[in-house]
Amino acid sequence: MAEGEDLQTFTSIMDALVRISTSMKNMERELICPVCKEMYKQPLALPCMHNVCHVCASEILVQHGYICCDPNSEPSSPASTPATRSPRMGRRVVPKPDRLDRLLKSGFGTYPGRRRGTMHPQTISFPCPACQRDVDLGERGLGNLFRNLTLERIVERYRQTINISAAIMCQFCKPPQLEATKGCTECKSSFCNECFKLYHPWGTQKAQHEPTPPTLTFRPKGLLCPEHKEEVTHYCRTCQRLVCQLCRVRRAHTSHKITPVLSAYQALREKLTKSLAYILSSQETVQMQIAELEEAVKHTEVNGSQAKEEVSQLIQGLCMVLEEKQAALLQAIQESQQERLASLNCQIQEHQAMLENSGLVGYAQEVLKETDHPCFVQAAKQLHNRIARATDLLQSFRPAATSSFSRFQLDVSKEMKLLTDLTFIKAPEAPVIDTQRTYAYDQIFLCWRLPQHSPPAWHFTVEYRKAVPGPRHSSWQRREDVRGTSTLVEYLDTDSVYVLRVKGCNKAGFGEYSEDIYLHTPPAP
Repeated sequence: MAEGEDLQTFTSIMDALVRISTSMKNMERELICPVCKEMYKQPLALPCMHNVCHVCASEILVQHGYICCDPNSEPSSPASTPATRSPRMGRRVVPKPDRLDRLLKSGFGTYPGRRRGTMHPQTISFPCPACQRDVDLGERGLGNLFRNLTLERIVERYRQTINISAAIMCQFCKPPQLEATKGCTECKSSFCNECFKLYHPWGTQKAQHEPTPPTLTFRPKGLLCPEHKEEVTHYCRTCQRLVCQLCRVRRAHTSHKITPVLSAYQALREKLTKSLAYILSSQETVQMQIAELEEAVKHTEVNGSQAKEEVSQLIQGLCMVLEEKQAALLQAIQESQQERLASLNCQIQEHQAMLENSGLVGYAQEVLKETDHPCFVQAAKQLHNRIARATDLLQSFRPAATSSFSRFQLDVSKEMKLLTDLTFIKAPEAPVIDTQRTYAYDQIFLCWRLPQHSPPAWHFTVEYRKAVPGPRHSSWQRREDVRGTSTLVEYLDTDSVYVLRVKGCNKAGFGEYSEDIYLHTPPAP
């Protein structure tokens, strides 16, 4: 019995670990920079509510012709010298030298966000890599953006969660390094106990530094105003931006709605908590919608393949008709050509017979040598008809057939236009109700027409309902498969207002509704 309970407990623990691992992996998508595709390093919060690494943002501005300061410039610390930098610090992901070289070519007299060749400050337009929109950063460029410390903390916690065994080593010990036990935000370094005492000697200003847990990413204790480097204390609801005391008194925030940051925190926390609670309580609905979307994906794949197959079959049918028509037309030309060639060849033979060296002329010359009168008459009678026909052909010469095939030319302009205009059918446009021909008695005779260039409709659907006062409406009643452009709506209440509308349908589906028309039935039939 105990073994079964242990097995069940072990299974539950394993399932929980799998769910946690899956949840963490899914959350990793939110921690990836859209530019470098790595976890955020010093992320900046853009006005469009997206984030980007500081180095990546600087490189984007450089690519667009702006000059930026070194994004990694930090106050000097003991860890900044090569002699004291630990091997672990050397393994941290840092920008490539060629990227930093481009970022540091700022020259003298420049400032963050200044475009090359400009004499006066100008607003900086930053193309957000997440939403692909141009974001206005103002004259100070990246210097006007807040550092997203919350996102940095989440990234650090995530790194520690997926790599718990990795210890943070002291950055100042000589090999072998000891494990770090303290961190210093002012020095931006992690220390073992001995090194912390060594670099924070008693009686100096560094001795006042407050130790923190060791970390590889140092952040300021609180969120600072990027312009005045003061702690933010208020939130401007008009500008949707955190402000410090100096920002608050500036003319730019005159008459703005400014509240203490605590009030903004409480309001946003309450909204976020409610929204998150709603999502968590709607997990079954989310799963149902996912299933519906997956089903829609399947139907889209099947219907898309079916639509492509139908189009291919229709085009193949058109090709077959064209091939059959081509064969028939070519056959007609071939028969006419053969008939003409036969006539012309026969005419050539007849003319060749009239040549001096031809058999007919030679035969006629021999007949003329005949001196026996009866015999000459007999032979010359037959010969004279042939000679006379040849003489007529010679005097009234005309080719027996024309060589032109102009009457066999095709005019395919209409067909080419039809094929050029061949496209997918569209649903009918919204019908227009003909108010001049529409009448309301105890029955309503409704007339409509389609716009001039609207695709045709196979049939129409007429919908009507009784207009009742108040916010609630009666349900629509329908008359479907109405052929033609008019119909009679019967069995209506007298002295009542009815709302009517029409929509057309063809192979592409239903089109838009017409505008609603209100008709008042008379008090009596």
